[in-house]
Amino acid sequence: MSERFSHLKNGKPHMVDVTAKESTVRMARAQSVVILGEDVLNQLEGDEIHVPKGPVFQTAVLAGILAAKKTGELIPLCHPLPLSHCDIHIEVIQPDRIRIESKVRIDAKTGVEMEALTAVSVAALTVYDMCKALSQDIRITETMLLEKKGGKKDFIRTP
Repeated sequence: MSERFSHLKNGKPHMVDVTAKESTVRMARAQSVVILGEDVLNQLEGDEIHVPKGPVFQTAVLAGILAAKKTGELIPLCHPLPLSHCDIHIEVIQPDRIRIESKVRIDAKTGVEMEALTAVSVAALTVYDMCKALSQDIRITETMLLEKKGGKKDFIRTP
């Protein structure tokens, strides 16, 4: 069983040794959908919701970028990576929900899927935290990897 999982050796967890791997340009995109409810989204002023804690979407973008940079500290067997790019975009996709998408890039020996997923997860949690006083029915859904390029095999999913 442990041969199927690169993070297990003789049934014990270990960080994968990527020393001998070639560096390549890696990219990953991920998304998370936050169902805020129409009452919350009706408070949009332009492209932002302002609450006493501050601008919700701008704060979520910053939190997501910071989280992507900290992924190696948050997830035990992830390599710490010096990301070369992290972009987070938030859009209203229905009258009651938003979609958060991240795109992360690096030239490295290992991929950035976990960084992209961590970015959207923390951005979604930040939206939740900042809007929870406005609604008790906020839900975070559809967190998933959308695309990865640059490793052993590429992957793409249409949300």
